[in-house]
Amino acid sequence: MWKFIAKRLGSALAVLLAASLLLYVLVINAGDPLKDLRESNADNREYLMAQRTQYMNLDQPWYGRYWDWLTGVSKCFIGQCDLGQNINGVEVSGLLANAASSTLRLVVLATVIAAILGIAIGVLTAIRQYSGLDYLITFMTFLFFSLPVFWAAVLLKEYLAISYNDWLADPQISVGTSIVVGLVIAVLLQMFLGGSAKRRLLTFVIAAVFIPLLLQYSVWLNFYRFPQMGPAVIVILTALVALSATAMSVGLKEKRVLYPALISVALVLAAYYATFWMLATPNAWVLLIGLILAVVIPGAVGRFMGGRLRKAAMTVSILTAVVGAMLTVMDHLFRAWPGFLDLKGRPIATIGSSTANFEGGFWDHFLDNATQLLMPTIILAVISLASYSRYTRSSMLEVRRQDYIRTARSKGLSERTVIFRHAFRNAMIPIATIAAFDFAGLIGGAVITERVFGWKGMGEMFSTGLDHVDPAPVMAFFLVTGSAAILFNLLADIVYAMLDPRIRV
Repeated sequence: MWKFIAKRLGSALAVLLAASLLLYVLVINAGDPLKDLRESNADNREYLMAQRTQYMNLDQPWYGRYWDWLTGVSKCFIGQCDLGQNINGVEVSGLLANAASSTLRLVVLATVIAAILGIAIGVLTAIRQYSGLDYLITFMTFLFFSLPVFWAAVLLKEYLAISYNDWLADPQISVGTSIVVGLVIAVLLQMFLGGSAKRRLLTFVIAAVFIPLLLQYSVWLNFYRFPQMGPAVIVILTALVALSATAMSVGLKEKRVLYPALISVALVLAAYYATFWMLATPNAWVLLIGLILAVVIPGAVGRFMGGRLRKAAMTVSILTAVVGAMLTVMDHLFRAWPGFLDLKGRPIATIGSSTANFEGGFWDHFLDNATQLLMPTIILAVISLASYSRYTRSSMLEVRRQDYIRTARSKGLSERTVIFRHAFRNAMIPIATIAAFDFAGLIGGAVITERVFGWKGMGEMFSTGLDHVDPAPVMAFFLVTGSAAILFNLLADIVYAMLDPRIRV
């Protein structure tokens, strides 16, 4: 395996080197970096031209400039990256650090959301092949995949930002609107849950009655300006996750998995009260340590109590605890929301990655960054979600026709076990490749998204470098995206070996 990884890294570095040379030549021949100064009437024009020539090493031949850039990149292996200076004499390494942090938090979040939702939708549509749900989701995924980013961004700005901010000043939902929303959700819910005609009708009636009542109750509580959750709701939702995960993995009859999951629910409740005042004014390290404990402690409980099903017990327990931890964080965000609205009356911003000179506590800054992330994340996630769902559906349909699936059914295994323990794992093998390329592709696609939403990220740095025929920022962008493509391609190969033991041989 190590020999295989070394070969892949060697070939990938060779490709990266050749691509960097080609890109460098294309950028420096795309125009004249001194054009604006040549046309200037400023008295110090000659001095400015000499200064820019010095910054960009324009007095050297192109291969000398490329070699200087390559030498600076090689210093990254010893932690002393030198990516040169941009057209204004600013070190690109510093610009890249700020831009990469802004872009990567956007792309990572969009990738995770798209992967989780896309895979879940793909599995569901494969199980319900040729149903109304399958046709609806197929239509919607192709629609999302075809949406021009700039057009979708304008719609989001209009309806999710401007209109929502106006509505939030005095949130009201009429009875008629509540009924329409309830009917639409009821139709979609009975399609998702499926079952017999009687079960579908019952689902539709319950949702059509419950959703409008819930909406009117939320308006009466003024929930949208003063949201609240509390420990009771957290325990109920976490318990539902524990029961659902257990049922989908091994079934509720397997107490060795169910009991650790329910213990994780109790641990979430205990942690809620134990950390309540600590989380009132936390920091990033507190949240990180809490997440680690939410994985380690339930994982140990699942391993100790799981017996022969320890892997399933550990997975379900960790999932339950992590969801409970996220709900606990959401509870504190709900408590901070009214104060955040006092600081920022129109919470959903249409431009920028953060609010300048924003004052407030930890949760206020958390909410500010989250609301700034909302629209560009939705854009990138929706586009990627279409790919994940279609590839997952195709892979699941192909796997379900295999002989070992028929054998599993003939042995009397439940359909849940056949789908999640036999078909799903093998269907994920090609999805690993999609995830690897999608991450690098999203960084490239962020160029348009960041320009539309005014983000100062890698996309903005790349487009500015191209506009000014400045190779240093462009090559820094290429270095990150190319390295990401290599790294995630390698991770995809390792995931292959984890999903299919035959690949290890």
